[in-house]
Amino acid sequence: MTDSPEPPAGAPRLPRDAAVRFIVALGFVSLFADMTYEGARSVIGPFLAVMGATAAQVGFIAGLGEMAAASLRFFSGRFADRSRAYWPLTFLGYGLNIIVVPALAFAGSWQAAALLVVAERTGKSVRGPARDVLLSGATAEVGHGWGFGLHAAMDQAGAVLGPLLVVFAVSRAHRFAPAFLMLAAPAVAAVIALVLARAQRPAAPAAPAPEPAAQTPGLFWTYAAAAGLLALGFADFSLLAYHIEKAALMPAAMIPLAYAGAMAVNGITALLFGRLFDRIGLLALVAGIVVSALALPLGFLGGPALVAVGIGCWATGLGAQDGVLRAGIARITTVSKRGAAFGAFNGVFGIAWFAGSVTMGLLYERSRVALVIFGLAAHAAAALVFLYLRRRLPAPAKK
Repeated sequence: MTDSPEPPAGAPRLPRDAAVRFIVALGFVSLFADMTYEGARSVIGPFLAVMGATAAQVGFIAGLGEMAAASLRFFSGRFADRSRAYWPLTFLGYGLNIIVVPALAFAGSWQAAALLVVAERTGKSVRGPARDVLLSGATAEVGHGWGFGLHAAMDQAGAVLGPLLVVFAVSRAHRFAPAFLMLAAPAVAAVIALVLARAQRPAAPAAPAPEPAAQTPGLFWTYAAAAGLLALGFADFSLLAYHIEKAALMPAAMIPLAYAGAMAVNGITALLFGRLFDRIGLLALVAGIVVSALALPLGFLGGPALVAVGIGCWATGLGAQDGVLRAGIARITTVSKRGAAFGAFNGVFGIAWFAGSVTMGLLYERSRVALVIFGLAAHAAAALVFLYLRRRLPAPAKK
């Protein structure tokens, strides 16, 4: 048995119904995993604030976690392509959640909590490229946009349930730490679901076949740079939640509830934008960027009602990213190099996210208007580059 994600040229391809079953199976894995880490993420900003962290430190921690995850993905993606150990890497990454997230309940300082946040992101970096290669083998049979969008929608269903679980825990204990212990259950469920997903995937021969689209390095790096600009100006929810807590825009127990609502919007819009990508290409992402940009002035400059609308815009922009960005990578790269491509792409994205998070955290303490201007400029630059790329992206393969 091998960990190859796709059969070689001349071999029968995965039937469409089997491909859908495999996407759904991996979707359940991500659903439970998202219950774990998105449940934790929904209160990390306020949790760190209660422990004495400043806005700049919250921005630094959020960005550092993404950068650590991104830089490791560059290596884990290359390792996945060379070793073809797609499944072991996926199991390792999901298994780390079982230890790290519940341990947040015992963090005695914001520095200790920060280390655990970075450790959780590290687990994601180990599993991400390998899992996405496995997933791309199935999405090739149903349309990359629709397939990744369906996976993202299930992923975000967990991102709704996790924060709701945290709402329940925080409302009972009136503090954040006990909520992290409850998140151990979905972390274990994710690994069990992964075992079942592995059983859904038939053995495939070792040598994968490239898809019709040839790998184009120049196009790939321009695409990655555009995504990096988007990440640079996309505020992390931890910073937005920190602002909500500090400005007393909603009760503490309502923050994870708002995040759960955002994840519901995210899941719906990821499926929608994935479908649109299969039909109109990168114009779908550009539309999502426009909506995403509105989250900055509404979220950081508005009152309670406008902040709620801003969270919806933030979630819609994130849905566009989830439904389109990975699908675009799958369309412009060959299967044999796709692990490295996902890793390199996430490396650029995560480093840019880190730079943006740190910058926004610093700007928040000096001028929220400057924060908004910075984010809007990065969004505008990203939209322009994606508009430039829209006619250069290879057409989807006919099914």
